[in-house]
Amino acid sequence: MANKYAERVKDFPSFADRAECRKFGAALPSPGTMQVNIGRRCNLACKHCHMDAGPDRAEVMRKDIMQACLEAFEKRDFKTLDITGGAPELNPDFPWLVREAARRRIHTIVRTNLTVLLESDFAAFPALYAENGVEIVASLPYYAEADTDRQRGKGVFSASISALRRLNDLGYGTKPKLALRLVYNPGGAFLPANQESLAAEFRKKLAASHNIAFNNLYAITNSPIGRFGDFLDRSGNLTGYMNRLIAAFNPAAVENMMCRNQISVDWDGSLYDCDFNIALGLKAAVPGRIRDFPAFGGRGIVFGNHCYACTAGAGSSCGGATA
Repeated sequence: MANKYAERVKDFPSFADRAECRKFGAALPSPGTMQVNIGRRCNLACKHCHMDAGPDRAEVMRKDIMQACLEAFEKRDFKTLDITGGAPELNPDFPWLVREAARRRIHTIVRTNLTVLLESDFAAFPALYAENGVEIVASLPYYAEADTDRQRGKGVFSASISALRRLNDLGYGTKPKLALRLVYNPGGAFLPANQESLAAEFRKKLAASHNIAFNNLYAITNSPIGRFGDFLDRSGNLTGYMNRLIAAFNPAAVENMMCRNQISVDWDGSLYDCDFNIALGLKAAVPGRIRDFPAFGGRGIVFGNHCYACTAGAGSSCGGATA
């Protein structure tokens, strides 16, 4: 994957050589978020997925590595545990991780594709989330059925709406301690619209058509890697998309790039600056793995030309716009 990506983008201007990237090319002294990717298994195989996650992937984080993540979290004084995948729910030790984080009073985010919550083996997970005060970040590419199903598969929109109703019934999106945030990804080779405008549009449409409530929305720019990168290659859009990202480069977005305030842990305990770098095999500049409890602050960030996606326009991160 990494070599294929490097070949794709080698002729574009270097992101790492920009003056702003040299100035802000190190992590903050005390990164606040530990993002943990607990596996590549997913019940979906979405067209925009940078991880190439799907039902046929076998990589799953073991419980002892989860335990090491929690110990490093407390030792290094992180503030937020961000659990992702794949579909993190497909890891058999996922419920243990959620409960153990809550027992330790750790603020926990779970990134869900929503549809998995309708499968019989995971029907109790919405209640698990509510009981443990989990913040939910839920992927919903669009408020219209045709657009969502085109990106994620037939029937996904209907299933997502059913899951959102279940979460609303439990108080998500309406009770102060049960945050529900949606994620929008563009369905093609273009940048997302203004995040606040998208949120207002989603809120109006979902309330009117489905009586769905949510707290806010994150607009995330697609990174030109994984399945989305393959789509760009096949459709002849890679050069145009990269030039669009580069032309939209926002120097003000570099200082607030998510890699500067987090560390990402892969399913095997290896360390990366972000989930996109995991997908490319670009390991973080820290010694050892998570069980070695290395210091994460002040490390040099490993940049690549995919980072243009995080600094285009209003900026993009796992928490939405950054500038």
